[in-house]
Amino acid sequence: MKAIKFQKPGGPEVMQYEDINLDAPEQGQVRLRHTAIGLNYLDTYYRSGAYPLPLPSGLGSEAAGVVEAVGSGVTSLKVGDRVAYGAGPIGAYSQARNMPANRLSKLPDAIKDNIAAAMMLKGMTARYLLRETYKVKAGDTILWHAVAGGVGLIAVQWAKHLGVRVIGTTSTPEKAALAKSFGCDEVIDYTQENVAERVRDLTEGKGVPVVYDGVGQATLNASLDSLSPFGTLVSFGSASGPVKGFDTGVLAAKGSLYLTRPSLNTYVASDAALQANVADLFEVVISGAVKIEVNQTYALGDAVKAHQDLEGRKTTGSTVLLP
Repeated sequence: MKAIKFQKPGGPEVMQYEDINLDAPEQGQVRLRHTAIGLNYLDTYYRSGAYPLPLPSGLGSEAAGVVEAVGSGVTSLKVGDRVAYGAGPIGAYSQARNMPANRLSKLPDAIKDNIAAAMMLKGMTARYLLRETYKVKAGDTILWHAVAGGVGLIAVQWAKHLGVRVIGTTSTPEKAALAKSFGCDEVIDYTQENVAERVRDLTEGKGVPVVYDGVGQATLNASLDSLSPFGTLVSFGSASGPVKGFDTGVLAAKGSLYLTRPSLNTYVASDAALQANVADLFEVVISGAVKIEVNQTYALGDAVKAHQDLEGRKTTGSTVLLP
């Protein structure tokens, strides 16, 4: 079997495409042959060392595949089942792996493998952000940074399905057009406009009750200045670098604001929470309310190039690695 491994943190070039040996699945595990693997910005945090891992390590938290062997004690899955996952454990960048059976979800016939690999982590992320971290409701107006990314395009559709008005930010006219084609009501080019001022213009000076910010340090002030009093900043990623040295007094000065830094793993820590999240995701995708488009594909062995393009902002929407 082949898998992507890295011995030390660093740039994309630290990843190596290596031969691996795969043991028989242990109790509670199944052996899964991957058919498609999701690429996520989260993967770059682990590879770079921003999120430290015991080394050497694999990469990837999201994939789809077929069960090839079942360990003792597993009754929920059988050989031949199509399954997917989006909440680790890390090691999805591989042709095959052993996985805890209780962290896998059976794929409905209506969802193809490459679509599943592109939607599990990003879709579950959109779901917990919109339905749990801050429960949006019909009539709300929200701000979503990097709206043309994989999570953003899913979240826009889901939010519109819930009756929410979405303001998004992007960096190019092409990405703005893409976001609008997925239902984003207003798109702000943050390289050309003052985001907070534009948000105020679009909300009659009120600001928004919630900002979803996966960018981090670069957008922190714009996010805070876009919020209405008692508003919530949901900082769920750090594509531009982590927020550092934050003075909580700013929250008081800007309107008794709330700041939270959630993670998917916390929201799906229990098996019941995981499957509830996945059930909601499958429902909105099968209904057509949320459409998943794979805009880029790379061979698994070309993971270095995939990471270079992702970090170089050359990708839009979802990207899949093919083993």
